[in-house]
Amino acid sequence: MLKRKFGDLSNWKRVIKRKYSQTYLETKEFKGYITLLNTIKVTEPLSVQYGKKLVCIVDDGYMWLQQFPFNKNHSVTTMFDADGNIVQWYIDICLRNGMKNGIPWMDDLFLDIVVLPSGELIVRDADELEDALSKGIVDKALYDLAWKEVHNLKSLIGTGSFKLINLSKDHREKLLPKLK
Repeated sequence: MLKRKFGDLSNWKRVIKRKYSQTYLETKEFKGYITLLNTIKVTEPLSVQYGKKLVCIVDDGYMWLQQFPFNKNHSVTTMFDADGNIVQWYIDICLRNGMKNGIPWMDDLFLDIVVLPSGELIVRDADELEDALSKGIVDKALYDLAWKEVHNLKSLIGTGSFKLINLSKDHREKLLPKLK
């Protein structure tokens, strides 16, 4: 069974004080839901290691913008530091995006792509997808779909034409006044 991840991240115990907003957008460039989580206070910062780089992805005052495009096999989380600088884009490969009880969600297909502001691109969790295939959590068709989406997105990112990355600051600005 695929893991369903919700845009409000309401079960995230690390965040002890938060503000959240979401909206539906239908523009020429994007159709779907966007969410914004402001982590006002966290129990402790969270950093990830990429090679020799240590990147803080959540701390007090950070914001996570999530984009859930309709009819796509990905969802993008843009992580902003307390000064509004992008620290990374995290692209989840997914089977589908949807809505339940008023909250956007995605069904995770294990593979992820991290894009750093430097342009560095990292594919993550291939081992998790292999494990899911061997355990029958995903079949060969879903496995192939995940890898096809990764290759497609890498190509779009490489040419600078992956729109969600380019829209992240604008989408954040749309949600900032709605934070509650």
